[in-house]
This record gives sequence, C-alpha cells and structure tokens, in this order.
Amino acid sequence: MASESIVVFAQFQSAVDEGFWHRFSSLKLNKLGIDDSPIPVTGFYAPCSHPQVSNHLTLLAESLPSESNEQSSTAATSGGNRNRCPVPGILYNTNTIESFHALDKKSLLKAEAKKIWDDIHTGKAVEDSAVLSRFLLISFADLKKWTFHYWFAFPALVLDPPATLVDLRRASQYFSLEEAKSVSAVCNEWRKSSLTADVPFFLVCIDPNSLATVKHIKDWETCQSDGNKLLFGFYDPCHLPNNPGWPLRNFLALISVRWNLKSVRFLCYRENRGFADLELSLVGEALITVPQGRAAKTGNGLGWRDHQCLPNAVGWEQNKGRQVSRCICLAKSMDPTRLAVSAADLNLKLMRWRALPSLNLNALSSMKCLLLGAGTLGCQVARMLMAWGVRKITLVDNGRVAMSNPLRQSLYTLDDCLNGGEYKATAAVKSLGRIFPAVDAEGVVMAIPMPGHPVPSQEEDNVLEDCRRLHDLVDSHDAVFLLTDTRESRWLPTLLCANTNKITITAALGFDSFLVMRHGAGPFSSNDERQRLGCYFCNDVVAPIDSTANRTLDQQCTVTRPGLAPIASALAVELLVGILHHPQGIFADGELANSSNSGSSEQPLGVLPHQIRGSLSQFSQMTLVGHSSNSCTACSSTVVSEYRERGMEFTIQAINHPTYLEDLTGLTELMKSASSFKLDWDDDDDDDCIEI
Repeated sequence: MASESIVVFAQFQSAVDEGFWHRFSSLKLNKLGIDDSPIPVTGFYAPCSHPQVSNHLTLLAESLPSESNEQSSTAATSGGNRNRCPVPGILYNTNTIESFHALDKKSLLKAEAKKIWDDIHTGKAVEDSAVLSRFLLISFADLKKWTFHYWFAFPALVLDPPATLVDLRRASQYFSLEEAKSVSAVCNEWRKSSLTADVPFFLVCIDPNSLATVKHIKDWETCQSDGNKLLFGFYDPCHLPNNPGWPLRNFLALISVRWNLKSVRFLCYRENRGFADLELSLVGEALITVPQGRAAKTGNGLGWRDHQCLPNAVGWEQNKGRQVSRCICLAKSMDPTRLAVSAADLNLKLMRWRALPSLNLNALSSMKCLLLGAGTLGCQVARMLMAWGVRKITLVDNGRVAMSNPLRQSLYTLDDCLNGGEYKATAAVKSLGRIFPAVDAEGVVMAIPMPGHPVPSQEEDNVLEDCRRLHDLVDSHDAVFLLTDTRESRWLPTLLCANTNKITITAALGFDSFLVMRHGAGPFSSNDERQRLGCYFCNDVVAPIDSTANRTLDQQCTVTRPGLAPIASALAVELLVGILHHPQGIFADGELANSSNSGSSEQPLGVLPHQIRGSLSQFSQMTLVGHSSNSCTACSSTVVSEYRERGMEFTIQAINHPTYLEDLTGLTELMKSASSFKLDWDDDDDDDCIEI
C-alpha cells in the first residue's frame, strides 16, 4: 500500500446460538422474573479460519450465568479453548418492547467504553487483554411468542485524529522465508498451549537471526532491543484482505496510552484448518497522532495524561447496513412438544414473578393424581390439573362415551361416540395427549366395586381383582379425586385412601348445588391429639346402598346445571394445590373464609377449607368444617383395622351385605336408640312439652 489512508476496521459481527435464548428464557422465568438488572455474559470468538468467511462473536448457552450462580460464566468456560476466546459482555434485558426501544443507547455504549478506558489506564487491559473487546447486548424476550429482539454493540474508542495506514500486506509478503517459518511455528505453539490459546492480544518479537517468539503484551518492555522486529498481534476475526478486524481499534488505543507509540506495526493473525496462515494473515503499520495538549511523557511513560477525558465511542452493530435491532423467532424451529411445554409452564412461572414467589412448581409437576370417574367432573379436573402443571394423571372409568356427553364433558367429541362409543378412560387419555403432548396420562377401564351391589358367586373373582387393582392404583398415586356419579362408588376408594393416608378430594353435584371437600388424614396416620377432619361418609348414619335401583332416568343420570361442574372441578384442584403449599399438608386444620384465625395472610394461596358448599340458585358459597366420626363406615379406625386384618374378605362382605358396615361401626345400635325416642303432644296442658 503506497500512500497513507485512514485505517478502516471491519466491524465485529454477532451470532447467537438458539441454546442461548433457551437458557436465557429459563433464567428469566425461573430466577430473574421482572428484575431488569444487567446480567454478565461471555461471548466467544476465534481467529478467522476461512479466506471468504469472517468469524463472529458468538453467544452460547454457557455464555449465561447458571440459575443458581449469578457470577459470570467466563471462568468456567475459559481454560485454553483455541476456538473459544472468551470476551466479557453485559446484557440489558427489558420487560416490554417499549422499554427496549426507549433505552438510552448512547449512554449505554458510553458506559461500556468507559470501562475499557479505565481498564487501559489502570493496567487491567494489559494483564487481561480480553477486556479490550468488551461488548454490550440489549434485548427484549417475548416469551409468549418465543420472539427475541436484540442489538449488539462492540464499543470502540475513537482516535482523534484517526490512525493512518502506511502499509498493509499479506504476512507472507512481509516476512522472509526464515521469519515466516519461525512466526508460524511459534504462533502454532502459542495456540496449542492451554495457558495462551485463548489470549487474544500478544507480541511477536523477531530477532536479527529471524527467530521469532510470542509473548504477553505485559512483557513489552523486555522486547525492547536493537535489531528486533516487534509486532502487536491479535486474533483477527475478519477475512478481508484490505481491512484489519475490529479488535485492533482498542488495541491501538491501549498502545498509544500505555507506551506512547506513534508508529505501530501489527499482525492480523488468521488461520487455516487450525494452523497459522500467513497468506491470509496481514501485517500493517499504523500511525497514531495525539492532539497537542494531550501528549505528555510522564514518569511512568503514559501518553494520554487526562484519564477523565473519555474519547468518543462507536460500535452499534449494523443490520443489513442499517442501524436497527435484530429479531429472531424460535417458535417455528422448536419441537412442538417442547414448545407446548414451554407455553404451558409460562403462566405458572409468571405467577411467581409478583403474586406467588413461593409457588412450588416441582411439587406440582411431580404429583401423581388418580381420577376416579372420567365424566363431567373428571374431564374438568384433568384439564385443571394440567393447567397447574401436573403431568401424571390416571383416569379410571368403565363407561363409554354417549351422544349426550361431548357437550358437557370437555374431553370428548362426536367421533368418540360412534360405533357404540369409545371407553371414556381411553378417549380421555387420547384427548389429553392432543391438548398437551407432554402429559403422562393413563386410562384404566374398570368398575369400582360398591356396597349395595351384591356380587354373584361366579363374578366374585373378577370383583376381587378389581379391588386389588384399585388398591394398587391408590397406593401408587399421591392424590386421589373421587368424581364418580354415585355415593356408593366412593366408599371403597375412601377406605383405601384412609388406609394409606393419601390426599383425597371429593367433588359431588346436585342440580344447582355442589360439595367439594378434602378428606382428613387416616386414623393411623398421626399421633396428633387434634381431632381429624372427616371424610365424605362421616356424617352418614347409614351404610352406602344402591342409589340407582328403582330410579327414573333423570334420577339415574347426573342432572345438573351446566356451569356447576366446571366450578366444582376448579375448586377441587385448587384444594389440592392449597394442600401442597400448606406447611402441614394433609394434616392442616379446616379454615373458614372471612375468619379472624383463618391464617390467609400467612399462606400464599389463602385459606385452606375443609368443605366448600355452593349454590348456583343463590350464587352463594360457604366453607364448613366437619370432624371425623368414630362410627364412619369408610374412615373410622374400626373399619380401617378390619380391612387391614381381613383384606378382601372384609371387602366382599361389605359389598354383599351393607348392613354389615352398620353393625361393625355401631350405627345399628345408634339407630335402635334413636327409634326408642317417643314424642307425645299433650293437648290438655297449657304448655307444649316433650315426653321422653
């Protein structure tokens, strides 16, 4: 290059791996929330390795700090990787697109440039030269659409007047054959060493015998010797034959400030297949002119005396030649199931940002829920559980989908009704999979053995097998929902849950009223002296019987107002979530709404009632507390002890002879005592009286 010209630097280019955005999304949802504090990040680049393609500064998943450690990941990801020279950066993420566009980009760039300027003056840039290439990233993450708006800046201090270029040629043309051979060898050794492979700025010293050495820039003074050629080398990501790469800008500023050099010979180090390529690499000479009044040689040899005089800075990355941000949408490239999982978790994780910081998503996602009944209530409960993040759901039902079902039972369509109807348990699982592919749902087609429905001897083995199967299902799940149509179908599950101390929730419907309740702990679950909360059968004075015989169609079917099931189902699931977040869990006392001792201010989800009874005709709802009964046919210690001792023999006897439960629990004697009371009215007395 014969004549002098202003040095034109090829700007850094950015590349962001999809893994970075996925990792950042997780970090924001699970840890950062609405915190918009700057985040330290680490970028990586390497020398150009292709004659027609420049290398980019790249962000990877490991560029971000871990969710458990806010420290920068630079230390963890460096360590001599020749293809990953680490560069410190800062990320400013905004919470709205408006905030993203409103960021003061000039001030942000100036702040990062000042860090570089300070590092030059304090000497940090000499000890850790990677800080010369600091970068800045601003972003807005739209996690609903998986769209990311972002803009990089690579702050560069502006030399005023600009540096001029008096020579630039291929390194192979600058060095003699002996020098080229030696430079290539020492550079390759420098790049192989785990201590120096990722050090992006260095010195190349060539003695009069054409022997080259590579040293750290902090060793500049030791390289001063007559007859030596000294070049300031740097990893050049640019491939252009007539332009040095962007890192040289701040390198020249460092050289001017620290050593007050007016003429700088530099090596743009580039590679081919991992080895030094002097055909691709460039050697140039730049002249630096410091304005009068700013140049002064001091005792320590510094050039620019005024540390406070911050030079101007440039560096916002261009997008197709324009000063605008970039945008990437990952939704189309993501696996549909993965996208569905992310979208499903979004609302739950957003809840933790402001409203429920203590929300335990792990407890919800690991919960195994057993739904007995896949009808109107079962369909709604399954969907509500998925909305809360529950992934393991088992539905038990032996019915088939009828033409009357799809309108009220949200998991079924007309296709499920054809050809006699598909089993509800099977159809429900298929529907859940279509709604949310990541759900782990299972359908079990079986009838629940019921008291009051005697079993013929030839069917006894099948019924016993159903009893054992139900026992195993209850035992293998964490929570059980009783959502069946009849009262008697809830008896055996209630007994099994009391025996194994499972979280048990009942939802029952009338025409315009509903009951939602959580069963108390089993009779042998705790030594706590407090009275246990009752179960669904604790207020009964008779054993469960056949409730469908001799009934008209409207009495056999669950005839309710359409809005009732969604209300009751939602409350049933909310009860489960409340139990999981209460410090006493299944042992929590029943709390009443609007009660002074409800503890709603202490629990993140408010009160945890025992029973919720509602009426659509009055648009009313109330909470009640009912304690366990020593005569309960399902959860009393007498019944549970008998089941533990006799097992399936006891179960068959209770099914075939409902009065057996009444005799066992003392209800028979209680009813006899009650019938002995006589009420006589004496019309001759002036006052009404009751004669006992």
